[in-house]
Amino acid sequence: MYRTPVGRVRLSGLIEGASFLVLLFIAMPLKYAADIPEAVSVVGMLHGILFVLYLIAIANAFFVRHLTFMKSLLAVGAAFIPFGPFLLDKKLRNE
Repeated sequence: MYRTPVGRVRLSGLIEGASFLVLLFIAMPLKYAADIPEAVSVVGMLHGILFVLYLIAIANAFFVRHLTFMKSLLAVGAAFIPFGPFLLDKKLRNE
């Protein structure tokens, strides 16, 4: 399932999406409500690394012609929307 280029996009998207939700709904409230800025530093760096890996997976799937330009663009856009990668996963499941 995750051995194909699209499968790697799906897997990295789910992991990146989860890290984005942790950043938004756990780390950011800890920073601003509980005055614990270290949470954003750690989770933010992890999310940044996962985001770059997600972009690399998208680029790989695009260049080996497993994703069209529009689906690649949709995958990049989904990373900026909370729960976006999870919705994209349903769309890419049949690729």
